[in-house]
Amino acid sequence: MTQAFADKVLAWFDVFGRHDLPWQKSLTPYPVWISEIMLQQTQVQTVIPYFNRFMMRFPSVTALASADLDEVLSLWTGLGYYARARNLHKTARIISEYHQGQFPRSQQDLLQLPGIGRSTAGAISSICFNERVAILDGNVKRVISRVFAIGGWPGQRETAQQLWQQAEAMLPYDRMNAYTQAMMDLGATICLSRAPLCDVCPVSRQCQALDRSSVTDYPGKKPKVAKPTRSTIMLVIKTKGGEVRLTQRPPEGIWGGLYSFPELTQAQLDELKLPSPPQALPKLKHSFTHFHLLIEPVLVEIESRGDLPKIDNEAWVSDDNSQAFGLCRPAQKIIQALLA
Repeated sequence: MTQAFADKVLAWFDVFGRHDLPWQKSLTPYPVWISEIMLQQTQVQTVIPYFNRFMMRFPSVTALASADLDEVLSLWTGLGYYARARNLHKTARIISEYHQGQFPRSQQDLLQLPGIGRSTAGAISSICFNERVAILDGNVKRVISRVFAIGGWPGQRETAQQLWQQAEAMLPYDRMNAYTQAMMDLGATICLSRAPLCDVCPVSRQCQALDRSSVTDYPGKKPKVAKPTRSTIMLVIKTKGGEVRLTQRPPEGIWGGLYSFPELTQAQLDELKLPSPPQALPKLKHSFTHFHLLIEPVLVEIESRGDLPKIDNEAWVSDDNSQAFGLCRPAQKIIQALLA
Protein backbone atom coordinates (compact mmCIF):
# COMPACT_ATOMS: atom_id res chain seq x y z
CA MET A 1 0.00 0.00 0.00
CA THR A 2 2.90 2.35 0.75
CA GLN A 3 4.13 2.85 -2.80
CA ALA A 4 0.61 2.70 -4.24
CA PHE A 5 -0.47 5.52 -1.91
CA ALA A 6 2.56 7.65 -2.83
CA ASP A 7 2.13 6.95 -6.56
CA LYS A 8 -1.47 8.15 -6.50
CA VAL A 9 -0.62 11.29 -4.54
CA LEU A 10 2.30 12.11 -6.85
CA ALA A 11 0.29 11.48 -10.03
CA TRP A 12 -2.41 13.82 -8.73
CA PHE A 13 0.16 16.45 -7.75
CA ASP A 14 1.81 16.41 -11.17
CA VAL A 15 -1.48 17.39 -12.81
CA PHE A 16 -3.46 19.26 -10.15
CA GLY A 17 -0.97 20.41 -7.55
CA ARG A 18 0.18 23.97 -7.02
CA HIS A 19 3.42 24.71 -8.85
CA ASP A 20 3.40 28.50 -9.03
CA LEU A 21 3.57 29.62 -5.40
CA PRO A 22 6.26 32.29 -4.87
CA TRP A 23 8.50 30.02 -2.76
CA GLN A 24 8.38 27.31 -5.44
CA LYS A 25 10.32 29.45 -7.92
CA SER A 26 13.52 28.31 -6.28
CA LEU A 27 13.27 25.24 -4.06
CA THR A 28 16.31 26.27 -2.07
CA PRO A 29 16.40 26.29 1.73
CA TYR A 30 16.06 30.01 2.41
CA PRO A 31 12.70 30.72 0.66
CA VAL A 32 11.32 27.32 1.71
CA TRP A 33 12.24 28.04 5.33
CA ILE A 34 10.68 31.52 5.28
CA SER A 35 7.47 30.18 3.72
CA GLU A 36 7.22 27.28 6.18
CA ILE A 37 7.55 29.59 9.18
CA MET A 38 5.05 32.09 7.76
CA LEU A 39 2.55 29.35 6.94
CA GLN A 40 2.36 28.17 10.55
CA GLN A 41 -1.13 29.18 11.75
CA THR A 42 -1.62 31.30 8.58
CA GLN A 43 -3.35 30.65 5.23
CA VAL A 44 -1.44 30.66 1.93
CA GLN A 45 -3.33 33.62 0.44
CA THR A 46 -2.56 35.71 3.51
CA VAL A 47 1.10 34.73 3.48
CA ILE A 48 1.89 35.47 -0.19
CA PRO A 49 2.09 39.30 0.04
CA TYR A 50 4.03 39.08 3.31
CA PHE A 51 6.44 36.58 1.76
CA ASN A 52 7.00 38.74 -1.32
CA ARG A 53 7.70 41.86 0.74
CA PHE A 54 9.98 39.95 3.10
CA MET A 55 12.01 38.41 0.28
CA MET A 56 12.30 41.71 -1.53
CA ARG A 57 13.81 43.31 1.57
CA PHE A 58 15.80 40.26 2.75
CA PRO A 59 16.68 38.26 -0.38
CA SER A 60 19.16 35.98 1.39
CA VAL A 61 19.87 34.52 4.80
CA THR A 62 22.87 36.84 5.16
CA ALA A 63 20.68 39.88 4.40
CA LEU A 64 18.26 38.77 7.11
CA ALA A 65 21.10 38.11 9.55
CA SER A 66 22.52 41.61 9.11
CA ALA A 67 19.12 43.33 9.50
CA ASP A 68 17.92 45.08 12.62
CA LEU A 69 15.29 43.09 14.53
CA ASP A 70 12.95 46.10 14.55
CA GLU A 71 12.83 46.05 10.76
CA VAL A 72 12.19 42.29 10.70
CA LEU A 73 9.32 42.71 13.16
CA SER A 74 7.88 45.62 11.17
CA LEU A 75 7.62 43.40 8.08
CA TRP A 76 6.02 40.70 10.23
CA THR A 77 3.34 42.98 11.66
CA GLY A 78 -0.06 41.42 11.02
CA LEU A 79 1.13 37.80 10.82
CA GLY A 80 1.04 37.31 14.58
CA TYR A 81 2.98 34.81 16.68
CA TYR A 82 5.96 37.16 16.76
CA ALA A 83 8.26 34.63 18.39
CA ARG A 84 8.45 33.14 14.89
CA ALA A 85 9.99 36.35 13.53
CA ARG A 86 12.44 36.63 16.43
CA ASN A 87 13.52 33.04 15.89
CA LEU A 88 13.94 33.65 12.15
CA HIS A 89 16.35 36.45 12.96
CA LYS A 90 18.26 34.33 15.50
CA THR A 91 18.54 31.39 13.12
CA ALA A 92 19.68 33.58 10.22
CA ARG A 93 22.52 34.88 12.39
CA ILE A 94 23.50 31.37 13.47
CA ILE A 95 23.54 30.12 9.86
CA SER A 96 25.57 33.13 8.72
CA GLU A 97 28.05 33.00 11.58
CA TYR A 98 28.49 29.28 12.21
CA HIS A 99 27.45 27.63 8.93
CA GLN A 100 29.00 30.09 6.44
CA GLY A 101 25.56 31.02 5.19
CA GLN A 102 24.69 27.42 4.23
CA PHE A 103 21.68 25.60 5.68
CA PRO A 104 22.24 22.21 7.31
CA ARG A 105 20.98 19.49 4.96
CA SER A 106 19.47 16.98 7.39
CA GLN A 107 16.34 17.11 9.49
CA GLN A 108 18.30 16.32 12.64
CA ASP A 109 20.77 19.18 12.11
CA LEU A 110 18.02 21.63 11.21
CA LEU A 111 16.23 20.75 14.46
CA GLN A 112 19.08 22.34 16.39
CA LEU A 113 18.15 25.80 15.09
CA PRO A 114 15.76 28.17 16.93
CA GLY A 115 12.14 27.98 15.81
CA ILE A 116 12.57 24.94 13.57
CA GLY A 117 10.50 21.98 14.76
CA ARG A 118 10.28 18.45 13.45
CA SER A 119 7.81 19.12 10.65
CA THR A 120 9.49 22.32 9.44
CA ALA A 121 12.89 20.62 9.49
CA GLY A 122 11.42 17.73 7.52
CA ALA A 123 9.90 20.08 4.96
CA ILE A 124 13.21 21.87 4.34
CA SER A 125 15.32 18.72 4.17
CA SER A 126 12.87 16.75 1.98
CA ILE A 127 11.94 19.58 -0.41
CA CYS A 128 15.43 21.02 -0.78
CA PHE A 129 17.66 17.96 -0.28
CA ASN A 130 15.31 15.02 -1.00
CA GLU A 131 15.88 13.52 2.45
CA ARG A 132 13.44 10.70 3.13
CA VAL A 133 11.70 12.17 6.18
CA ALA A 134 8.07 12.90 6.99
CA ILE A 135 6.31 16.17 7.69
CA LEU A 136 3.18 16.67 9.75
CA ASP A 137 1.77 20.15 9.32
CA GLY A 138 -1.94 20.76 9.88
CA ASN A 139 -2.89 19.75 6.35
CA VAL A 140 -0.92 16.50 6.40
CA LYS A 141 -2.30 15.60 9.84
CA ARG A 142 -5.79 15.85 8.39
CA VAL A 143 -5.00 13.62 5.40
CA ILE A 144 -3.25 10.94 7.47
CA SER A 145 -5.85 10.92 10.23
CA ARG A 146 -8.68 10.45 7.71
CA VAL A 147 -7.08 7.93 5.37
CA PHE A 148 -6.05 5.72 8.29
CA ALA A 149 -8.89 6.63 10.69
CA ILE A 150 -6.59 7.80 13.46
CA GLY A 151 -8.89 9.38 16.00
CA GLY A 152 -8.04 11.76 18.79
CA TRP A 153 -6.80 15.33 18.83
CA PRO A 154 -3.38 15.61 17.13
CA GLY A 155 -2.18 17.82 19.96
CA GLN A 156 -2.29 14.82 22.30
CA ARG A 157 0.98 12.94 22.56
CA GLU A 158 -0.39 9.47 21.81
CA THR A 159 -2.31 10.67 18.74
CA ALA A 160 0.69 12.63 17.46
CA GLN A 161 2.90 9.55 17.78
CA GLN A 162 0.44 7.47 15.74
CA LEU A 163 0.29 10.15 13.04
CA TRP A 164 4.09 10.41 12.85
CA GLN A 165 4.47 6.63 12.62
CA GLN A 166 1.90 6.42 9.83
CA ALA A 167 3.35 9.39 7.94
CA GLU A 168 6.80 7.81 8.04
CA ALA A 169 5.45 4.40 6.99
CA MET A 170 3.96 5.90 3.80
CA LEU A 171 7.11 7.63 2.53
CA PRO A 172 8.22 6.73 -1.01
CA TYR A 173 11.84 5.99 -1.84
CA ASP A 174 12.13 8.62 -4.54
CA ARG A 175 10.67 12.01 -5.46
CA MET A 176 10.58 13.10 -1.83
CA ASN A 177 10.78 16.68 -3.02
CA ALA A 178 7.47 16.37 -4.88
CA TYR A 179 5.82 14.02 -2.38
CA THR A 180 6.18 16.46 0.51
CA GLN A 181 4.63 19.27 -1.51
CA ALA A 182 1.92 16.92 -2.77
CA MET A 183 0.84 15.94 0.74
CA MET A 184 0.64 19.59 1.77
CA ASP A 185 -1.41 20.41 -1.33
CA LEU A 186 -3.73 17.45 -0.89
CA GLY A 187 -4.68 18.68 2.56
CA ALA A 188 -4.85 22.34 1.56
CA THR A 189 -6.96 21.97 -1.59
CA ILE A 190 -8.84 18.63 -1.44
CA CYS A 191 -8.93 17.16 2.08
CA LEU A 192 -10.47 20.31 3.48
CA SER A 193 -11.49 20.69 7.08
CA ARG A 194 -15.22 21.34 6.66
CA ALA A 195 -16.15 20.42 3.09
CA PRO A 196 -13.61 17.89 1.79
CA LEU A 197 -13.72 17.18 -1.95
CA CYS A 198 -13.73 13.40 -1.58
CA ASP A 199 -15.08 12.83 -5.09
CA VAL A 200 -11.84 14.12 -6.64
CA CYS A 201 -9.40 12.85 -3.99
CA PRO A 202 -6.73 10.55 -5.47
CA VAL A 203 -6.72 8.30 -2.37
CA SER A 204 -10.46 8.22 -1.64
CA ARG A 205 -10.64 4.46 -2.19
CA GLN A 206 -8.05 3.95 0.55
CA CYS A 207 -9.68 6.40 2.95
CA GLN A 208 -11.01 4.57 6.00
CA ALA A 209 -12.87 7.63 7.28
CA LEU A 210 -14.73 7.94 3.97
CA ASP A 211 -15.53 4.24 4.05
CA ARG A 212 -17.12 4.80 7.45
CA SER A 213 -18.96 7.93 6.24
CA SER A 214 -17.27 9.89 9.03
CA VAL A 215 -14.70 12.04 7.24
CA THR A 216 -15.39 15.22 9.19
CA ASP A 217 -14.99 13.36 12.48
CA TYR A 218 -11.25 13.24 11.76
CA PRO A 219 -8.98 14.54 13.09
CA GLY A 220 -10.41 14.73 16.61
CA LYS A 221 -11.23 18.17 17.95
CA LYS A 222 -9.22 19.95 20.60
CA PRO A 223 -10.92 19.68 23.99
CA LYS A 224 -12.68 22.94 24.74
CA VAL A 225 -11.32 24.92 27.65
CA ALA A 226 -12.84 28.24 28.61
CA LYS A 227 -10.32 31.04 28.13
CA PRO A 228 -10.05 33.58 30.93
CA THR A 229 -10.39 37.27 30.09
CA ARG A 230 -7.83 39.75 31.35
CA SER A 231 -8.05 43.51 31.06
CA THR A 232 -5.58 46.36 30.69
CA ILE A 233 -5.52 50.08 30.02
CA MET A 234 -3.27 51.41 27.26
CA LEU A 235 -2.12 55.01 27.58
CA VAL A 236 -2.09 56.70 24.17
CA ILE A 237 -0.22 60.01 24.00
CA LYS A 238 -0.73 62.09 20.84
CA THR A 239 0.74 65.48 19.95
CA LYS A 240 -1.20 68.20 18.14
CA GLY A 241 1.21 67.61 15.26
CA GLY A 242 0.02 64.01 14.82
CA GLU A 243 2.80 62.07 16.54
CA VAL A 244 1.90 59.12 18.79
CA ARG A 245 4.15 57.82 21.56
CA LEU A 246 5.03 54.13 21.69
CA THR A 247 7.28 52.03 23.87
CA GLN A 248 9.15 48.88 22.91
CA ARG A 249 8.20 45.80 24.88
CA PRO A 250 10.81 43.47 26.43
CA PRO A 251 12.37 41.00 23.97
CA GLU A 252 10.64 37.97 25.49
CA GLY A 253 7.02 37.33 26.39
CA ILE A 254 3.82 38.55 24.78
CA TRP A 255 4.51 40.84 21.80
CA GLY A 256 8.22 40.54 22.60
CA GLY A 257 10.29 43.24 20.91
CA LEU A 258 7.25 44.93 19.37
CA TYR A 259 6.12 48.49 19.93
CA SER A 260 2.92 49.14 21.85
CA PHE A 261 1.46 51.59 24.34
CA PRO A 262 2.32 51.64 28.04
CA GLU A 263 -0.08 49.44 30.01
CA LEU A 264 -1.57 50.57 33.31
CA THR A 265 -4.11 49.65 35.92
CA GLN A 266 -6.87 52.12 36.75
CA ALA A 267 -5.12 52.96 40.03
CA GLN A 268 -1.86 53.72 38.21
CA LEU A 269 -3.70 55.89 35.68
CA ASP A 270 -5.40 57.84 38.47
CA GLU A 271 -2.03 58.61 40.05
CA LEU A 272 -0.45 59.99 36.87
CA LYS A 273 -0.06 63.74 36.54
CA LEU A 274 -1.28 64.21 32.99
CA PRO A 275 -1.53 67.57 31.19
CA SER A 276 -5.18 66.91 30.30
CA PRO A 277 -7.86 64.41 31.31
CA PRO A 278 -7.68 61.10 29.42
CA GLN A 279 -10.41 60.42 26.86
CA ALA A 280 -11.75 56.90 26.44
CA LEU A 281 -11.22 55.36 22.99
CA PRO A 282 -13.19 52.36 21.65
CA LYS A 283 -12.34 49.15 23.50
CA LEU A 284 -10.54 46.31 21.76
CA LYS A 285 -10.55 42.58 22.38
CA HIS A 286 -7.47 40.59 21.39
CA SER A 287 -7.32 36.80 21.73
CA PHE A 288 -4.22 34.80 22.52
CA THR A 289 -3.88 31.03 22.65
CA HIS A 290 -4.65 30.83 26.36
CA PHE A 291 -6.63 33.98 27.18
CA HIS A 292 -8.56 36.97 25.87
CA LEU A 293 -7.28 40.48 26.51
CA LEU A 294 -9.76 43.33 26.88
CA ILE A 295 -7.98 46.59 26.07
CA GLU A 296 -9.25 50.00 27.16
CA PRO A 297 -7.23 52.66 25.32
CA VAL A 298 -7.28 56.18 26.76
CA LEU A 299 -6.07 59.19 24.80
CA VAL A 300 -4.20 62.19 26.13
CA GLU A 301 -3.44 65.00 23.67
CA ILE A 302 -0.45 67.27 24.25
CA GLU A 303 1.10 70.19 22.40
CA SER A 304 4.49 68.59 21.76
CA ARG A 305 6.84 65.84 22.96
CA GLY A 306 8.44 68.19 25.45
CA ASP A 307 5.27 68.32 27.52
CA LEU A 308 6.05 64.88 28.96
CA PRO A 309 9.16 63.32 30.51
CA LYS A 310 10.82 60.65 28.40
CA ILE A 311 10.16 56.99 29.14
CA ASP A 312 12.36 53.95 28.50
CA ASN A 313 12.48 52.62 24.94
CA GLU A 314 10.08 55.26 23.65
CA ALA A 315 9.49 56.01 19.98
CA TRP A 316 7.23 58.50 18.24
CA VAL A 317 5.24 57.32 15.26
CA SER A 318 3.47 59.40 12.64
CA ASP A 319 1.94 58.90 9.21
CA ASP A 320 5.42 59.28 7.69
CA ASN A 321 7.22 56.55 9.63
CA SER A 322 4.52 54.14 10.91
CA GLN A 323 5.79 51.36 8.63
CA ALA A 324 9.22 51.45 10.27
CA PHE A 325 8.05 49.89 13.53
CA GLY A 326 7.01 46.38 14.41
CA LEU A 327 3.65 47.00 16.05
CA CYS A 328 1.47 44.64 18.03
CA ARG A 329 -1.91 44.26 16.37
CA PRO A 330 -3.94 46.36 18.89
CA ALA A 331 -1.43 49.22 18.67
CA GLN A 332 -1.62 49.02 14.88
CA LYS A 333 -5.41 49.33 14.98
CA ILE A 334 -5.35 52.24 17.43
CA ILE A 335 -2.75 54.13 15.42
CA GLN A 336 -4.60 53.58 12.14
CA ALA A 337 -7.74 55.03 13.70
CA LEU A 338 -5.90 58.02 15.19
CA LEU A 339 -3.90 58.89 12.08
CA ALA A 340 -6.70 58.23 9.56
